Amino acid sequence: MSRKKIALIGGGQIGGVLAQLIASKQLADVVLYDIVEDLPQGKALDIAEAAKVNGFDSKVIGTNSYKDIAGSDLVIVTAGLARKPGMSRDDLLTTNAKIMKAVAEGVKENAPNAIALIISNPLDAMVTLFKKVSGFPSNRVLGQAGVLDSSRFATFIAWELGVSVKDVNALVLGGHGDTMVPIVRYANVNGIPVMELLERKYKDAAKAKEVMNAMVERTKMAGGEVVKLLKTGSAFYSPAASAVQMAEAILHDEKRLTSACVYLDGEFGVKGYYVGVPAVLGSNGVERVVEFKLNAEEQALLDNSVNAVKKLVEDMGRLGL
Repeated sequence: MSRKKIALIGGGQIGGVLAQLIASKQLADVVLYDIVEDLPQGKALDIAEAAKVNGFDSKVIGTNSYKDIAGSDLVIVTAGLARKPGMSRDDLLTTNAKIMKAVAEGVKENAPNAIALIISNPLDAMVTLFKKVSGFPSNRVLGQAGVLDSSRFATFIAWELGVSVKDVNALVLGGHGDTMVPIVRYANVNGIPVMELLERKYKDAAKAKEVMNAMVERTKMAGGEVVKLLKTGSAFYSPAASAVQMAEAILHDEKRLTSACVYLDGEFGVKGYYVGVPAVLGSNGVERVVEFKLNAEEQALLDNSVNAVKKLVEDMGRLGL
């Protein structure tokens, strides 16, 4: 049985880590594409030469031609500028939209049957643009954000409570930006509500809420925190690892329920926009959106986040894209 094939569009930090993780897990053969001559070839060769050490037989090649992505089962797009200190994800809109348009055209022409997973920022707008340009059905175009944002939220909770992050369940909805919505009410440690554990720890409900609010805000600004520390770029390992989890769910038909940037057709009161919500991922890509009842405060926060997504899409439209 032949291995699956994953095309990685963008040979930067995230693309390189993606290639390494996918090969090491033997998830698929990898084609790493970039417009910079020799860059993807060099990264691919470096990774391939570790095959003996890391024990994998997956093929890893680099290319400057979209023709080499033909036959890909999954295309993961990281192409675009990375954030620098002082920049928001939204600041990248103009430049990255032009790049995404070219990427979508290249994928449409050379891998028309692939599922497309977008990581490029501003995420919600870039997924929307890829869908529009490619003409792919909505189940085959999705964005990686919720997995990463939820992982960040879970990590901060685990540190605060002194428990294994493996046992923390946390969910983040909405756009991948400062308006994202960590769902505090359902955050739990193996079923025990996090707020209850915080109240027990601090023996003070007000203090517990203060601590949780701080974790929520840190989750919202987590990408910017990394950018500020790195100074020369943005997060790359955690986004790549998050995308690989989604790739495994799709290629292994795992039916995993996870937060993803997907097209909504009335769910959560949203129609016609890509927004981060719980979705089941499998061999058909986005197999279904899973709705659950939000309270009034959560719905208001989600509506605010959706409005931010709508503004980005409108701004992109004014650019003629």
